[in-house]
Amino acid sequence: MTDLHLEVRGTGVLAGLTEALRDAVRTGRLAPGTTLPSSRRLAEDLGVARNTVVAAYSELIDEGWLTARQGATTQVADRRTGQPRPVAPPVQNERPLHDLRAGWPDVSSFPRAEWIKATKRALERASVDAFACSPPAGRLELRRALADYLPRVRGVYADPSRIVISAGASHGIALLAAALRARQVGTVAVEAYGLPLHRDLLARAGLRTPALPVDRCGARTERLDRGGAVLLTPAHQFPTGAALDPARRSAVVDWARSTGGLVIEDDYDGEFRYDRKPVGALQGLDPEHVVYLGTASKALAPGIRLGWMVVPESLDLTGVLGDFGLTGAVEQLALAELLDSGAYDKHVRTMRARYRQRRDELVSAGVQVSGIAAGLHALIDLPPGTEKATLDSAAARRLAVLGLDEFRHPAVPRCRDALVVGFGTPSPSGWPGALAALRRVLPVSPRR
Repeated sequence: MTDLHLEVRGTGVLAGLTEALRDAVRTGRLAPGTTLPSSRRLAEDLGVARNTVVAAYSELIDEGWLTARQGATTQVADRRTGQPRPVAPPVQNERPLHDLRAGWPDVSSFPRAEWIKATKRALERASVDAFACSPPAGRLELRRALADYLPRVRGVYADPSRIVISAGASHGIALLAAALRARQVGTVAVEAYGLPLHRDLLARAGLRTPALPVDRCGARTERLDRGGAVLLTPAHQFPTGAALDPARRSAVVDWARSTGGLVIEDDYDGEFRYDRKPVGALQGLDPEHVVYLGTASKALAPGIRLGWMVVPESLDLTGVLGDFGLTGAVEQLALAELLDSGAYDKHVRTMRARYRQRRDELVSAGVQVSGIAAGLHALIDLPPGTEKATLDSAAARRLAVLGLDEFRHPAVPRCRDALVVGFGTPSPSGWPGALAALRRVLPVSPRR
C-alpha cells in the first residue's frame, strides 16, 4: 500500500487536505500514474474522517488532478495528455509540448529488440573475464568492431590498438584536455559557435580556448596560431551547419604537421548526410596529427554512454585513463555485436531516411534553413534583433527550441540571430505538431 506524506494546513481540514494533495501533484512529488492510498487508509493515517478524504479526492478528480474508475484505485492524472484538463493554470518549468532542442536524436526509435538480441548474444559468447574489470582502453571486442566499421563508413585509419572507448564525446574531450595539459599544451582553439560544455571542459583543465571565426565554409583555419591544438566539427559544423571547405581541411592538417599541433575532430553526426555521400573524416588525411572522436549518442541514444577516440601513436593517454575501463563491459560487448552483425548499419540507414524526410518537410513547409543537408539539426536565420522575442514566444507556447546565441563563444560579438532547430528530437508522432508549432512562433515565414 502506498504511503503518503502530506502536511494539512489551514483552519479547514477538507480545504487543507485538498490543497496539500494538489500541491503534491503540482510540484511533482506525486508523479503521473501514482496510485493513491484508499480513502479509508489515508483517513486512518491522517486521523480525519473518511468522508473528508472522499470529498477531497472527488474535488481533485473533477479538477483533473486525479483520475478514478468505478471500483478501481485513485491515481494521479497524466496532465501532459490533456485528459482530463486541470482548471488551474500551467506551472512554471512544465514539460514542453514540443521539443526541438538540438543535439538529441529521436530516442523513441532506439532499436530495443536488436539491442536485446545483441546483448543476449554477447553475454552467451562472453568469456569469464568480461565480468571482471575492463582494460583501460576498453574491451578488445568493441575496439576490433570499430576498427572494421570506421574505415568502411568514415574513412578513418583505426587500428584496435589506437582506439580508446569513452563514455561519450564530452568524456573523450575531458580526457584529451587532461592529456594535453600534462604535455604542457596551453591552448586549444575552438569554433566561434559550438557546445559550451566542450569549451568548459577544456577551460577546467586550465587550457585557453581562443575562438576561430566560422563562415559558410566552416572554421577559418588560417587564423590558427602556432602550436597548441584545435577542436573542430569539420563534417557538419555545430551549430551553423557548414562543412569545412576542402582547402581548409588541407590547411589545418598542414598547420598540425608544421607546428606539431593536434587537431581534435568531433565527428558527432558524420553518418548523416542527405544530399550526397558523406565526406570522409579529416583523420584519414593524417592519423598522426588528428584525434578522431565518435559516439553512439546520435545513431542510437545518448543514454548508451559510449563513445570512442582514435588517437595518434604519439599521444599517450595512459596517465589519464586509470587502471580500469571507463564504461560498462556489457554495453561495450552489446555494441560490438550490433556492429558485427550489421544491425547498427541497418539502424543508421533507417534513421538517415527518417531524418532526411524531416529536413525535407522543414524546407517544404516554407522554412528556409542554412547549412548543408546533414545531421539532426538545422539553422533558421531570423531578422536582426528578433531571437530573444522568438524564443520567448516559443516558451509561452511550450515549444522547446534553442537560439544561436546559446552556442556563441563569450569572446565573439553577437552578430547573427537564428534558431538552432533539432528536427531529430521529436518522436514520429510528435514531429508534425512540433513543425506546426515552430512555424507559428517564427516572426516571419521566409520562403525559398
